[in-house]
Amino acid sequence: MIACHLRELRPLQQQSNLKASLWMSGWLAAMVTMAVAGRETVSQLSAFQVMEIRAIIGFFMILPLVKLSGGFKAMKPRHPWRHIWRNVVHYGAQYAWLVAVTLIPLAEVISIEFTMPMWVALLAVFTIGEKMNRWKIMAIVLGLVGVWIIVRPDAGQVEAGQLISLAAALGFSVSVILVKNLTGTDGVVRIIFWMLIIQGIIGIIPAIYVWQPVPADLWSWVVLVAFCGTFSHYCMARAMVHADATIVVPMDFLRVPLTAIVGWLVYSEAIDIYTAAGASLILLGNLLNLKKVK
Repeated sequence: MIACHLRELRPLQQQSNLKASLWMSGWLAAMVTMAVAGRETVSQLSAFQVMEIRAIIGFFMILPLVKLSGGFKAMKPRHPWRHIWRNVVHYGAQYAWLVAVTLIPLAEVISIEFTMPMWVALLAVFTIGEKMNRWKIMAIVLGLVGVWIIVRPDAGQVEAGQLISLAAALGFSVSVILVKNLTGTDGVVRIIFWMLIIQGIIGIIPAIYVWQPVPADLWSWVVLVAFCGTFSHYCMARAMVHADATIVVPMDFLRVPLTAIVGWLVYSEAIDIYTAAGASLILLGNLLNLKKVK
């Protein structure tokens, strides 16, 4: 979602796959940590409260970047309503994702989340007029088959967490389409800045309704959620500055096995053959989605 904006910056930056890899390492570390921290916090607090605290802490965390980007005056949005609609959808998707990580194995959540590029490709055809090609069609088919294998509705084993995770992936896809219209006029810091403000405002009432004291031993996890949720996207943005999307995006595929390993080490979550097979098809679909027609 940030690649479009960074195309204008890339010619001014020296291309470096090494630098891109280092920034992607930050992204991967943040996202895998986010999965664990999200489960730990939402297992004791409502996701609404966690998201509200994350928005508040994240706002103060991003202030140094705001200052480096020109201060609050530079944060004035060009299209306020686009920010609002994007963050309403993104807020719902984040809520669903946080709930999903408490219901099913982490590897399943991340595998299903990786269908997002397929949904984006499909939605882009109907919303912003992008053309469909054979590679995108194959990617969508593989993604759907991959989800079918993981969820296995024909075996009567559909779990609520799987459906919620799929809803999160669809919500994130709509968010990407909406933010794609923002990246032409608004920078990454400005988008994150308004994400934290708008989602903080959206979440006030539901957070107050479910609010409870945060246990002292949980604060470290809450801070990790705020940090990882705020700066993971910045790491991805910096990686995109130093290398093309076709180099950067496949690095993100490491998130599936890394999350599976963490789930096994921390929660003793075993990965069954269906999740492994479905994830493989979804990742293959992602690779095909990156292929350009000459």
